[in-house]
Amino acid sequence: MSDLTSRTDVPTTSTGRRVPDKVGLEGLEESWSQRWAELGTYTFDRTRSREEIYSIDTPPPTVSGSLHVGHVFSYTHTDVVARYRRMRGAEVFYPMGWDDNGLPTERRVQNYYGVRCDPSLPYDPDFTPPHEGTDGKTIKASDQVPISRRNFVELCERLTVEDERQFEALWRRLGLSVDWSMTYQTISAEARAVAQQAFLRNLERGEAYQAEAPGLWDVTFQTAVAQAELEARDYPGAFHRVAFHGADGPVHIETTRPELLPACVALIAHPDDERYQHLFGTTVTTPLFGVEVPVLAHPAAEPDKGAGIAMCCTFGDLTDVQWWRELQLPTRSVVQRDGRLLRETPEWITSPEGRERFAALAGKTTFSAREAVVAGLRETGDLDGEPTPTQRKANFYEKGDKPLEIVTSRQWYIRNGGRDEELRTALLERGTELGFHPEFMRVRYANWVGGLNGDWLISRQRFFGVPFPVWYALDADGEPNYDEPLRPTEDQLPVDPSSDVPAGYTADQRGVPGGFIGDPDIMDTWATSSLTPQIAGGWRSDPDLFARVFPMDLRPQGQDIIRTWLFSTVVRAHLEHGSLPWSDAAISGWILDPDRKKMSKSKGNVVTPMGLLEEHGSDAVRYWAASARLGTDAAFEIGQMKIGRRLAIKVLNASKFVLSFGSADEEPSLDPALVTVPLDQAMLAGLAEVVEQATAALESYDHTRALELTETFFWTFCDDYVELVKDRAYGEGAGAASARAALSLALDVLLRLLAPVLPFATEEVWSWWREGSVHRAPWPTSEPLRAAAGDASFATVTAAGAALAALRKVKSEAKVTMRTEILAARLEVPAAQLASVEATVDDVRAAGRAVGTLEVVAADVEQAVAVDVELGESVKRGA
Repeated sequence: MSDLTSRTDVPTTSTGRRVPDKVGLEGLEESWSQRWAELGTYTFDRTRSREEIYSIDTPPPTVSGSLHVGHVFSYTHTDVVARYRRMRGAEVFYPMGWDDNGLPTERRVQNYYGVRCDPSLPYDPDFTPPHEGTDGKTIKASDQVPISRRNFVELCERLTVEDERQFEALWRRLGLSVDWSMTYQTISAEARAVAQQAFLRNLERGEAYQAEAPGLWDVTFQTAVAQAELEARDYPGAFHRVAFHGADGPVHIETTRPELLPACVALIAHPDDERYQHLFGTTVTTPLFGVEVPVLAHPAAEPDKGAGIAMCCTFGDLTDVQWWRELQLPTRSVVQRDGRLLRETPEWITSPEGRERFAALAGKTTFSAREAVVAGLRETGDLDGEPTPTQRKANFYEKGDKPLEIVTSRQWYIRNGGRDEELRTALLERGTELGFHPEFMRVRYANWVGGLNGDWLISRQRFFGVPFPVWYALDADGEPNYDEPLRPTEDQLPVDPSSDVPAGYTADQRGVPGGFIGDPDIMDTWATSSLTPQIAGGWRSDPDLFARVFPMDLRPQGQDIIRTWLFSTVVRAHLEHGSLPWSDAAISGWILDPDRKKMSKSKGNVVTPMGLLEEHGSDAVRYWAASARLGTDAAFEIGQMKIGRRLAIKVLNASKFVLSFGSADEEPSLDPALVTVPLDQAMLAGLAEVVEQATAALESYDHTRALELTETFFWTFCDDYVELVKDRAYGEGAGAASARAALSLALDVLLRLLAPVLPFATEEVWSWWREGSVHRAPWPTSEPLRAAAGDASFATVTAAGAALAALRKVKSEAKVTMRTEILAARLEVPAAQLASVEATVDDVRAAGRAVGTLEVVAADVEQAVAVDVELGESVKRGA
């Protein structure tokens, strides 16, 4: 077996040990983080081929405030994968991005600097904000200085720099093995150029288009909202039974939104509903406003809901949109973008009484208008009974607190299979090609794609984001030509249409007839984030790097954004590259608070992680995170962190003990040929099995299983094996050499198995006796261990450990120290364990301090039992 010492999976040893007199976890994070940075331990080698590279599409955390413990949880999972793959010989591409654009940043900038964005203004390169921090005080909009979008974005970038610095410090403290020279921002010039280039290509191929259509609108944030950003929430309301005026008498409908009566365009009933057959093809008149509307049939009407006949308004809900589109009804919108009713009476209300009634509603909020309409219905007798309270489901923007309205506006869309069956089928097929971990998350993707009912709305009416890179020519009347947008060339990107000028025009032609205007909107956050593989991989600026890292290997992310981030990234890669963006997706679960509720900033139940890292140590917090499987929600448990800290401390102490054998200048041997004693061989046989099973688990993205196997073996190694062999290891001869070699081999392998989860403790121990970093050492394989173990079985260690435990139990029950000698004893063991105990009896005797007769016999027992025990003199002295 001597040839095993030259195997590539057994790292070479250093010259001499440097084991400290006192060991501990304190200070390891700071010292090793600095050391890794100095040595470039995790620096990515871009010269490696695509086949040698493992690339990760790391989630860019949103830079707005602080990270929370949920980030620590999921990012630890990713780091375990990165460290494992690196030790398996891959060159790991593991960048970190910062998701900078978003509403929270806009609001902070407005208050911090006392400014607001006005995209119509030109860029001022010498602009100085009126404030530099306002101690948290809100500056009124009327007191905020208007500035150009470009100036506003620059201030947003300035303010996010400090957040990014703090985030990086926390990630380094946690031990993320990121190459910190490879970071990106989703609002940087490069990211803007990538997003704009991808959009222009979508536009050129007909995958992006603009349309004037009804869409979901948040009146608070003043922006359109996509299907993927919806949350259905319970919302209090009331049913109002309202009479429309027909030729043969009143026709009653039930509605929760009487304020939309002036927007009514039809009454709709199911074509098979016998109650309304006689009304189809006739008209009725709306109460209060006197507008004549038709009574029509449509299969989407629900006969068993309310009165069975409903008013169709433009627009109260998505069913109204369906009816409006399929029945080709007129548009009579009364709710504006600010959530208030039209400020002028619409032309379709022609009766003097109706116009007077609407004039009283003009400019009111929908809530105030509802109260006024209900009062008017009471007055005219068109309200049948009083409103009946109810809880209804309403669509909300995920960041909003008011129900969404449906407003007609011009927006940009990207085709995503919502209205294209061929594209939908292709995207569903992409889902079958992608490896989901855990597998059951795959159905979420399939359900989402299968349930899409519209294309991806990508435009937003905000400022801090990537602007659409188009302008519109104005005709002689100053009206824009939306059908033929003016586009820049790709080499001109990024552009800001609010300050840059299209080719063939001059700046003084902006906004004047015969001139041009820039598109005022920005791209949805996901429209940029869906391009993180292209941004991080250098698709536009570094094609050589992109060819080496794309398609990427792994997308780690949360389960709640499968429908947004994961799906949108698949859409962009499919359209642009004709491939998946990555081969596998690792989906993390949520962190639950003590009440089993999801932790989130909006709920105010999150825990900020830096204090946890400082109190318990990063390895301990990582242990807690790694103890949860992918896709499984996990409780926030301080107890698990304490267990992790205990494990990390044990790694230090047990390693110091193992390295204490022999003289100070004697190098611990890693020669498997020296392992000749059956107990030592049995231990290595068990470790070989752990290596094989842990490796298989990590290959299938089951880091929790790998940790469980390794941790269980480690404690058995410490509590049983080390105790059994330490007396022999302190001795001389072949038996001592066997024990020392086995201990060194086991420590070498265990450190590498634990390194992805406990990077600081394992690196500290590695530095005591090995050159280089454990995180650049090769992942262990079982072959040298099995060669050393021969046909031995780990059951031998288990049996010997049980025998030792039986002897120690006697001392514990007698309340004497473990040093007390046993003068005579008989060990009864299960018949199946007899041979194993007999083969290791010398080690059992030494560890149990059995100095006299020790008889081992097979008996009808489930576990080893020590009987007829005679203890030494110390028991008589009450020791």
